[in-house]
Amino acid sequence: MLIDTHIHLDADEFAPDRQSVIDAARAAGVGAFVVPAVTATGFDALDTFADATPNVARAYGLHPLYIDSARQEDLELLTQRLARPEAVAVGEIGLDGYIPAPDLATQLPWFEAQLALAKRFDLPVILHVRHAVEPIIRSLKKVGVGGGIAHAFNGSRQQADTLLAMGFKLGFGGTLTYPGSRRIRALATSLPLTAMVLETDAPDMSPEWARGQRNAPANLVRIAETLAALRGEPLAEVIAATEANARCALPRLDTLIA
Repeated sequence: MLIDTHIHLDADEFAPDRQSVIDAARAAGVGAFVVPAVTATGFDALDTFADATPNVARAYGLHPLYIDSARQEDLELLTQRLARPEAVAVGEIGLDGYIPAPDLATQLPWFEAQLALAKRFDLPVILHVRHAVEPIIRSLKKVGVGGGIAHAFNGSRQQADTLLAMGFKLGFGGTLTYPGSRRIRALATSLPLTAMVLETDAPDMSPEWARGQRNAPANLVRIAETLAALRGEPLAEVIAATEANARCALPRLDTLIA
């Protein structure tokens, strides 16, 4: 079964046709979805959606891009959600070194506070790592957290090996489908298949054939086909391995999805 390990199905972009998007993905062969929150104000809507939709797993976190609008009370709301058995991970959390504001110094205490919650509740983390893999690794070691998924990984092989040794899987999505994505394609072909999970990050990170369009979870099938072709491995093997990897990275998936 294909598992989209990172998709924002609760996003406003899907409001007009959310169910048809899900139906199309399922018809294409995508069997389950992991939906990470990005703000505390979205927790209730995520819960309502996930409660009503089979094979949707949820994660709770405060995304680094929106930390400027976060309040201390949001950490209390996050703590309450993470105590629930439905929480598969703390996420989407991390650091973003690409955006000018909020800067890394502002993002860092929020990230480490959420890592501490992951440690407290013994949950994996879903990491946002854009232009910030090294400081993220430092914080993981400082807080003592390992395990989860490094979403949309685009770091070096050395950084990949470090995260893998810490118990993480690496997320590959639409960027893999662009011939110019040399670093990502090199990682995708050289890393062991046990290192990888598949994702769309829809509605963002559209693949090559949907450039400039809203991304959709049905695209995960062709992303998997691209990975299989690049590696010279059977598609069925890639699908089975990435499903097993997702369940390994997020153990509660075994009880929350069929």
